[in-house]
Amino acid sequence: MEDFINSFNKTFVIEGRYKLFVSGIKNTIFIAFFATLIGIIIGVFIAIVKTNAKNNKKFFVLDKLCSFYVTIIRGTPVVVQLLIMYYTIFVNIDNSILVAILTFGFNSGAYVSEIARAGIESVDKGQIEAGMSLGLDNKKTMIFIIFPQALKNILPALGNEFIALLKETAVAGYVPIIDLTKAGDIVRSRTWEPFFPLYSVALFYLIMVIGLSSIQKRLERRLSESDRN
Repeated sequence: MEDFINSFNKTFVIEGRYKLFVSGIKNTIFIAFFATLIGIIIGVFIAIVKTNAKNNKKFFVLDKLCSFYVTIIRGTPVVVQLLIMYYTIFVNIDNSILVAILTFGFNSGAYVSEIARAGIESVDKGQIEAGMSLGLDNKKTMIFIIFPQALKNILPALGNEFIALLKETAVAGYVPIIDLTKAGDIVRSRTWEPFFPLYSVALFYLIMVIGLSSIQKRLERRLSESDRN
């Protein structure tokens, strides 16, 4: 028990090291949240392009560019993308958190695009015909009829994407960012005790994931209830 108390004090109390963990948790959630928003915007755009490209040759070039983007992003590790973005593309930007948000957002967009495309294609084609019969063009039919139904179908998958992105941000410490993982590593280097700091980091991630999963399950239950009603 005495060893546990000593390790706890070294990890959290001495020099106010708990502040590192608090800052790390805030940065981790901040990066994951806004990266997910960017990923959703990019992913929905790509999904719409790919869906329309099947019947409209005007989207041919955009479709090829989007496919190239998805192939590059999904075919390279996110940590390599982060290093490339920080040290080459956004080398003149001093805000490393912003660079991380953009990097993880671009990465997430490639995966969300497939989620969104599947959601759009899951909507019955008769809905498109119904929109046309009401005098709506393709754009308005997509915005007011197809997309709201698709969004309802993909919300659980988007929740999973946010949870996955939360864990992926553990590599953000490769650039000058004190995320949760980096905070634990800094404390480990000061205490020379790897066990308590690193297991604490794992526990914090677990708590966040369990909490988000609980919220996601509640949302899924409400969606299923609304479907039955």
